[in-house]
Amino acid sequence: MSNPNSKTIKLVIFDWDGTISDSVARIVSSMQSAATELDMAVPTYLEVKEIIGLGLTEAAFRLFPKATREQVFQLQTSYSRYYRAEDSVPCPFFPGVTETLHQLKAEGYQLAVATGKSRAGLDRVLLSLGMENFFHNSRCADETRSKPHPLMLEELLAEFDLPAEAAVMIGDTEFDMEMAVNAGMPRIAVSYGAHHADRLHAFEPLACVDLFSEIKSSLY
Repeated sequence: MSNPNSKTIKLVIFDWDGTISDSVARIVSSMQSAATELDMAVPTYLEVKEIIGLGLTEAAFRLFPKATREQVFQLQTSYSRYYRAEDSVPCPFFPGVTETLHQLKAEGYQLAVATGKSRAGLDRVLLSLGMENFFHNSRCADETRSKPHPLMLEELLAEFDLPAEAAVMIGDTEFDMEMAVNAGMPRIAVSYGAHHADRLHAFEPLACVDLFSEIKSSLY
């Protein structure tokens, strides 16, 4: 499905985990290891997939709604330790990501990231990939409001001095799509990430693509 307002789009905002980075399995294993260490009920693979995209605090409370704040803090600390231990080797990008990102940048689009990762986590992976200066800006869940609240998108729009209709949010979860709806921003879903495409279609994206490389044509 083509975008009738493609000429107005100047800023392309990407989710990270499950959209750019094939990191779902690493997130799941780190959360399961943290729960095991703390003698908490170990969530299933599907249960952890459901919370990918949220900030870590919000994700922990969704997985363990009866947990105390102290337990959630311990879980966050343990999860971060397990994830960092594995993150010495960055998760691979999905097929077509590197080429498409470079093409979009060469065509003059401004590129940004809006992620549930922490600032330290995003900066660490960008540095390890040699991409610390590639994106024009970014927002992380621990420095603003977690998805699906629109604040991280609103802050990015303010920094680029653009209206919502001049940007597009690209993501793999309901949280990405709902955040864009809440910000009044067009959106493109990817079908290969954490949430099934049927759930993403409910948010009326401009397109729901099966390959990252198809994002480029969806902007025209």
